[in-house]
Amino acid sequence: MVSQFSLDETNLAIVRELRDGRKSFSSIAETLNITENTVRTRVNKLIDDGVLDIIGTVDPQRLENIQLIIIGVNLTTLDLSAKAEEFCRLKGVISAVVVTGRYDLIVQVMLNDKSGYSLLDFFTHELDKISNIRDAETFVVYESHKAKVPYVL
Repeated sequence: MVSQFSLDETNLAIVRELRDGRKSFSSIAETLNITENTVRTRVNKLIDDGVLDIIGTVDPQRLENIQLIIIGVNLTTLDLSAKAEEFCRLKGVISAVVVTGRYDLIVQVMLNDKSGYSLLDFFTHELDKISNIRDAETFVVYESHKAKVPYVL
């Protein structure tokens, strides 16, 4: 299990300002009334500690031939964290999370039919690499709102 990381008020304020990942450290420093060096040091520490990534995201609905898929997975093993990490190594996987409820994992996948990477390709060439899958239920996202994801293909 990943250890929890506590963010103090300054770190939280910096992260809020980074909602626009292009915002300069000097602008953030001015807004928060702290030094630019403080912002730079704290952001670098958050990145080094694996708490923060500053990345570009896309609205998959606005990209031609891109399809967002959500897969609910049940496993025959209780090593859920290791299995989630395995899923994250598959082509097209955006995220895999351990959840409560009727599934063990929820996996988010990006596909591109035009480049020959369809849902069938994912199931036959990628999902087949994972052992201990009891069953999987696929949810094709037809319409999304505020669903920005990293482009992983």
